[in-house]
Amino acid sequence: MAWTDEQARAALRQVFDAAVAAADPRRVLASYLPPKPRGKVVVVGGGKSAAVMAAAVEDAWPDVPLSGVVVTRYGHAVPTRRIRVIESSHPVPDANSEAGARAVLEAVRGLGPDDLVLALMSGGASALMALPAEGLTLADKQAVNRALLASGATISEMNCVRKHLSAIKGGRLAAAAAPARVLTLAISDVPGDDPAVIGSGPTVPDPTTFADARALIARYEIAPPPAVAARLDQDADETPKPGSLRRCELSLIATPAMALDAAATTASELGLSPLILGDALEGESREMGIVMAGIARSIAAHGQPLPAPALLLSGGETTVSIGKGPAGRGGRNTEFLLGLAIALAGTPGIWAAAGDTDGIDGTEDAAGAIVTPDTLARAHAAGLVPREVLAGHDSYGLFDAIGDLIRTGPTLTNVNDIRAILVA
Repeated sequence: MAWTDEQARAALRQVFDAAVAAADPRRVLASYLPPKPRGKVVVVGGGKSAAVMAAAVEDAWPDVPLSGVVVTRYGHAVPTRRIRVIESSHPVPDANSEAGARAVLEAVRGLGPDDLVLALMSGGASALMALPAEGLTLADKQAVNRALLASGATISEMNCVRKHLSAIKGGRLAAAAAPARVLTLAISDVPGDDPAVIGSGPTVPDPTTFADARALIARYEIAPPPAVAARLDQDADETPKPGSLRRCELSLIATPAMALDAAATTASELGLSPLILGDALEGESREMGIVMAGIARSIAAHGQPLPAPALLLSGGETTVSIGKGPAGRGGRNTEFLLGLAIALAGTPGIWAAAGDTDGIDGTEDAAGAIVTPDTLARAHAAGLVPREVLAGHDSYGLFDAIGDLIRTGPTLTNVNDIRAILVA
């Protein structure tokens, strides 16, 4: 069939929506719950999905006495009956992030060996639960967080530093809950699904060290506040290491790979041949766009690595290095897409969509955007110079001007980014 613009756009949106639906906690969480325990059940957690996960636990266990508290992003709360929900700030923590983390830590203290701590973790918890380590202030953590976000550091690198400035991350929450059993149900938003990185691993042993954190601060030329520098310049008070936290278990209830599989199934139903390039791709967003454009053009011209009509799928988390110059509005997905569009240079028969499955690309109100063969032409018609826009990190502004942003609102899940390129 000859794909029209309308059909291609609709197909890309169906694929993205299928990926998000596959990670909906309301659909998947109940099957991961353990047998109902004899002792107390304390539910704690953090992340953009924490509130809806808590509601799913309440629905699955209506006859089990539950207590506890979870912390989620502003605008991501859902009604709960027995589990308290606190909203806080992301990606830079605020006073509620500190208060919420403190409440979570207090909720697990004083438990016994027959008690169960059900920890609900998802992406965003690193900022949403921010309890400074002794000697640090919230302002110290905010300053480091902003510097890390602008540095181009990967999520694993950022969380290594965060864990060593925290009183709750890097396994410290699980240590506080001992001797209770701790079961973590997690939605992965990190490349490789490393549980020690999801939300900075509050219930997971931490393989990283103060020395690792110091090396990252130096590599990205971050000038930390004096109190942060003083804390990192020592090796005491290390996080719990692998081999500790013996009464802790973890199940991944939704992952990028699961979402990509659902997207691929939908693509096949639409008559497209899907190819999943990986669920853990990292790198500079605009450069990833150039690479993906090359693969798409190869399909269009040579039928390699697979014949058209095809859909290239990938997940993971790219980065945007802001540098020291001024920056406009944008996120890693819209920056990826603008880099892709410039590299494609209007090649006919290629469309693309990319978005964050939580519905928020960076700090903006869109999940991502769509690229079409005439994206650049329409941008020029709107008075925009795409290369200049990309240099100024204002990709959101370009896609907003031409009406191609994808707005879903908060999806209440988060398995990181989904990128889809349709080659007709």
